Order: sequence, then C-alpha cells, then structure tokens
Amino acid sequence: MRHARAVLHVSERRACRAIGQLRSSYRYASQPDQTDERLRGRVIKLAKEYGRYGYRTITWLLQREGWDVGKDRVYTIWRQEGLKVPAKQPKRARLWRADGSCVRLRPTHRNHVWSYDFVAERTHDGRPFRILNVLDGYTRECLASVAARRLGSQDVILLLAEMFLHHGVPQHIRSDNGPEFIARKLRRWLKTLQGEPLYIEPGSPWENGYVESFNGKMRAQFLNGELFYAPKEAQILTEQWRIHYNTVHPHSRLGGGSHRSPRRFSWQAED
Repeated sequence: MRHARAVLHVSERRACRAIGQLRSSYRYASQPDQTDERLRGRVIKLAKEYGRYGYRTITWLLQREGWDVGKDRVYTIWRQEGLKVPAKQPKRARLWRADGSCVRLRPTHRNHVWSYDFVAERTHDGRPFRILNVLDGYTRECLASVAARRLGSQDVILLLAEMFLHHGVPQHIRSDNGPEFIARKLRRWLKTLQGEPLYIEPGSPWENGYVESFNGKMRAQFLNGELFYAPKEAQILTEQWRIHYNTVHPHSRLGGGSHRSPRRFSWQAED
C-alpha cells in the first residue's frame, strides 16, 4: 500500500480503491490475545514451580484450575518456550509369592496390595542414607516415607505396625528380595496378621512397578534438586514432598482419566 501511494502520489482512499482493498483492513492492527498470554505465563510458572512435570501433567493442573485447554495447546507452548519434556516411565505389573509362584494381581481396592522399597541417597558429606517408601497400589497414595542412616527388618516391622494401626492390614504387601524384606522375623510377623508377602523375581525391579514409578518421581522431582546435611533434615523435606505428592500431584491412572491426586481418589473411593 505504501509503495502504491508513493508511486501514484495519491491519497490512502484512492490507493485502496486502486488495489481493491478496504481501508479498514489496511488500518487494522492485530491485538495480542490476552488470554493466550496469560495461559503462556501460567504454563511457564507451573513448569518452574514443578520442574520435572511434563506438559501432560501441567495440562491436568491447568484444567484443575479451570482453564479450558488441551494438551496439544500446552505442548505447543512447551516447545515454543524450550521447556524440557521428561522421559516416560515404563509400566510393569507382576507379583510373586514367597514360594516362587507368580500371581498376576492388579489392585482393586484400598489395602488390597501395598508395595514398599528403598531409595538410596547421600548427605552433603557423601555419607549414605536411605528412604523407605510405602505405597498403596490401588490409590497410589504414599502412606509413609522414612529417612534414616540405617533401616533394618526391625525398623520395617515398627513402621508397618504403626501404619497397620492407622490404615488397617493389607491383604498383600509386595517388595523385592532385600534382606530387610525377606527376614524370617518379618515374614512370621506378617503371617500372624494375615498379610501375605509377595516378592518380585530377583533382578527385575520393574515387576514392582507402582513403587518403582513413585521412586522415579521422587528422584526426578525432589531428590535431584536437594542438598541434605543430615537425615533428620531429609526426613522433614521428604515428608513435605510426600504430602505434596498425595494432595497435589495428578495421576493419569486414577479414575478413568480424570487425573485426580492420590488423596482425592482415596477419599472418593471411600464414598
């Protein structure tokens, strides 16, 4: 348009008439979509707040806040802003009895199958400590996370006893073949309470899929970003993260795609 006016030496009105363009379209200046900018800002803020959440999880959080947005739109913003998409965890599920027989069992209700396992970590001086996580396989709720320098079979019994008083005794409790879990004292004690221990095949951690997936999230979203000076500090921060996971973190496998947090799903499962 400017070129036409310069060459023809005519007014804006005549130039528009000459090239068949409406003056309103020539004068139109696109305005930025305020809603889109607010959405972009919220995606970036959530990505910074929850550094290891992927775009799908961020989409669920946005939908929970009331945003009418799909994962494709969030993914576009994710790519444009150069945000990193974490790798997906593989899904596995297989149970083994103490006698070696396989049980293909999927949890169908609360206290049906619990899983527990250790996560190894170190304090700032390089000294190791461990975190024992206990998970309900049906609700995906982390029932306990205990950090200490040493955790033996007696410590496991004391923790489980406290949890049984609070949550009840599960029908099955699944673990790997670590010495703390296969100790005769622990197995006898569980048998007296009619809780059946289930053990995965040695060298196959993916068969304890629920708690392994949880441990991976704990590692990626929490442990990798913290420097601990003592196990007591680690216990306090771990408990804070456990509460966040149970009450805020949306889970894609809870409730047919509604992406509820484990605690919310657990409450609704009781109704």
